[in-house]
Amino acid sequence: MMKIAVAITGASGAIYPKVLLDKLTTVKEQFAAIDLVWSGNAPMVWELELGDKSFANYPFATWQTTNFLAPFASGSAGYDALIICPCSMGTIGRIAGGISNDLITRAADVMLKERKKLICVVRETPYNLVHLRNMTTITEAGGIICPATPSFYSKPQTIEEVAATVVDRALQLAGVDIKTFRWGKD
Repeated sequence: MMKIAVAITGASGAIYPKVLLDKLTTVKEQFAAIDLVWSGNAPMVWELELGDKSFANYPFATWQTTNFLAPFASGSAGYDALIICPCSMGTIGRIAGGISNDLITRAADVMLKERKKLICVVRETPYNLVHLRNMTTITEAGGIICPATPSFYSKPQTIEEVAATVVDRALQLAGVDIKTFRWGKD
């Protein structure tokens, strides 16, 4: 059974982690552990964009960004994946620079050094050259950049379905078995 950590930064796009956490709730039997870490701004962005505080209602272990005793802060805990969703460009820059100044960047560093799955669902547009170089550095180190760019061939009808086209892809990249639209199968 997989162990997965989810980091939620204060980048715009709170619908993405909401859909991600909702989906993880429906497949939690696949996991030995699901852990969360929120940046300082992430709950505020969630409340601003989604109009509620439902971020506090998920049944997963939640860690403060200053708590380096979280199990996924060490490679010896054997976590399989970290999904950062949404992933701010500030977080990308710190990961690319090897700066582990909080639990999110430390967990990303652990995933890279252990050759585990690091999936960064970046939410920024347009990209500047610094963003592109930082994303290249993370990719070359073994991370996966998964832009929060929805697809539309599944004909999504709601904002949640649009966000799910990104979230489902991130979950698939992490190795999670989920029911989703697959090209040529539906």
